[in-house]
Amino acid sequence: MAQSDVSVSRGRPDEAATLAKLHVDVWRATYSAYAPQKALKLLDEEKRLPYWSAVLASNERGRGAWVARDADTIVGVVSIGSSDNPVFEGRAELKHLYVAKDAQSSGLGKRLLLTAINECKGAGSNGMALAVVRQNERARKFYRNMGGVEGARFVDPGPLWQSENVLVVWDFP
Repeated sequence: MAQSDVSVSRGRPDEAATLAKLHVDVWRATYSAYAPQKALKLLDEEKRLPYWSAVLASNERGRGAWVARDADTIVGVVSIGSSDNPVFEGRAELKHLYVAKDAQSSGLGKRLLLTAINECKGAGSNGMALAVVRQNERARKFYRNMGGVEGARFVDPGPLWQSENVLVVWDFP
């Protein structure tokens, strides 16, 4: 897949089911070595569909999803919004960044992350942060290479499993 063939634009409400499937597929592949089997079984498209439907219905600045398309195929997504977790210290939250297996290591993750950063800056956020599972070294390395600074460590209470997380932060001037 050539980067020049991929477009990135705000997601549309009619793409919610496709994003729910991408979310579940990538999440299961990524976390199969870390998450309990029960969590892997509980996360399904039906459980993720309400989230993606709500995010895609929003036109609010600083909240939403941006979708990467290769022709008519969705190959990646990034979503952002506000966080009610005090560990984020008022920063915008990068909620999800998923790239389809066939599009990984193509630069698409970088492009989606930069889209999220630019959207958060444009919305007036003082920074952006995300929680990454501590054991996910591949993602942690990617975020560090993209200028993210690791900070607080905390346990995410669920709802699927209590994972150990590292906060990765980009503060904006």
